[in-house]
Amino acid sequence: MKRIFNLSLIFAVIIMVSCGSSIGKKKEGSSTATTETATGKPIHLDKQMFMAKVFDYEKSPDKWIYKGDKPCLIDFYADWCGPCKMIAPYMEDFASTYNNQIYVYKINVDEQKELASYFGIQSIPAILLCPMKGQPQMITGALPKDEFAKRIETILLEKKN
Repeated sequence: MKRIFNLSLIFAVIIMVSCGSSIGKKKEGSSTATTETATGKPIHLDKQMFMAKVFDYEKSPDKWIYKGDKPCLIDFYADWCGPCKMIAPYMEDFASTYNNQIYVYKINVDEQKELASYFGIQSIPAILLCPMKGQPQMITGALPKDEFAKRIETILLEKKN
């Protein structure tokens, strides 16, 4: 009987330790991580946040209505994608450089398949530029950093060359 009690006690301790080790940890790109309002850093979006901050395609499937209070750049990426990893530092830099002028969002296509499908994402990286007025514009592929910056300036910030 004492042996069963000891085994039960050990089992209970193991369960408590294993459950407690995951408390307080955030998964990158999870909904709790995406609700943070990161200053000067890209913000990871899930479907719910996308529909609240960018565009609710369920309410308005035929007409683009941008919901943001400043233009945004959305980086559709995957963790395994080499070109996506190559431009990730650009996105970090743009989030910092243009912090008060645009939002820089990231959407993981493996985790947010519905969003990727809605925008017809078939190759990544794919960058969606959403100006305050007019239609969004998609850039596909890993362009040089200065080319991305040029498009941010002209399309999102509406600066002339």
